[in-house]
Amino acid sequence: MRREASYVTATTTPLPTAVEPDVDLGPATGLTCRECGASFPLGARYACEECFGPLEVAYDYRGVTRASIEAGPRNIWRYRGLLPVPSTVTEVPNLEPGFTKLVRADNLAAALGMRRLWVKDDSGNPTHSFKDRVVGVALAAARELGFQVLACPSTGNLANAVAAAAARAGIRSVVMVPSDLEQQKIVTSAVYGGTLVAVEGTYDDVNRLASEIAGEEEDWAFVNVNVRPYYAEGSKTLGYEVAEQLGWRLPEQLVVPIASGSQLTKIDKGFRELVHLGLVDDAPYKVFGAQATGCSPVAQAWKAGHDVVRPVKPDTIAKSLAIGNPADGPYVLDVCRRTGGAVEDVTDAEVVEGIRLLARTEGIFAETAGGVTVATLRKLLASGQLDPAAETVVFNTGDGLKTLDAVSPVVGPTATIPASLEAFRKAVSA
Repeated sequence: MRREASYVTATTTPLPTAVEPDVDLGPATGLTCRECGASFPLGARYACEECFGPLEVAYDYRGVTRASIEAGPRNIWRYRGLLPVPSTVTEVPNLEPGFTKLVRADNLAAALGMRRLWVKDDSGNPTHSFKDRVVGVALAAARELGFQVLACPSTGNLANAVAAAAARAGIRSVVMVPSDLEQQKIVTSAVYGGTLVAVEGTYDDVNRLASEIAGEEEDWAFVNVNVRPYYAEGSKTLGYEVAEQLGWRLPEQLVVPIASGSQLTKIDKGFRELVHLGLVDDAPYKVFGAQATGCSPVAQAWKAGHDVVRPVKPDTIAKSLAIGNPADGPYVLDVCRRTGGAVEDVTDAEVVEGIRLLARTEGIFAETAGGVTVATLRKLLASGQLDPAAETVVFNTGDGLKTLDAVSPVVGPTATIPASLEAFRKAVSA
């Protein structure tokens, strides 16, 4: 049985974890196994030496208040007192991601019969996806740990973020992607001038190859492999921002897309930390996970009542979510069960309609992952699993300009006409 992780400690009692003296990662005190609870010093570790379970950053938070956060910059570094980064992180050139818009989606709410709905629109980040958050934290930690190269396996958005962040920081990047990735994401990674390697196979094949390379290249920080515990913490900032932007309170319901599952579990972790520190009132909230049917191992496990997630071979237009063996899948199940939520999946046709629905109601053009989230929201409402009267936040994690192929077959000119007033009037009236 998995352990319920203890994320923070009392501000007067440091964690009993050895910290390497030359490593300064702010409030981070060590790494803790999510399975057996074993503790390890801060460093480039990601698997427990006792049981091979995944490692989580542990903290000893001190002096973090609403006022101290609000006095910070309007990006993720306003929360640096809650992240595993050096206190001087803002002095290093970075893309300054975060503090994206929380859009009150009244038009979409009306279309779906909801009372109050918000869209956390992370397409406003520097490379137009939430991955800038996790890469920002990973880069800050990697530099403190002495790495010289920033690298990753990716389904696209992460490659964009790593290549751009490395360029800004003045270091080398190496990114690896499936060879059948959307062309837009290949271009928006290659343009930053780093090394981009297209690998024949699925993301899971790319990830396995990256894991092998990470074991050989000692100077390379693979953000989602050997420095994954720090990288994953960047997603907490989504939870922090939502709570702060709502006036320091928690929403009643969340719908979050699932790729590896880390984003969902870290948003929940961020909420729980805010409650523990007294920054928000303790109030119940439900977490719902969203997947595309063509890559829905977590949704399948949920519906079968399983505690484990069986890997699948992805086959969906939502390539940014196409991880057939999600590392945090079992922990997603834990969060959704604990909060009273659920995990649902939607077809590719529903994904496309989700993209179009959000665009025509709120003027937000989401990539396919956002289409998955909106379509899942709609499906959860129809099945009665999600309360239309409860305040709800859905997450759009990327820009639709990155996945044009998904909608280009079904959108286009309303009419093509000769250059005459009569033809125009006929087209408009029709």
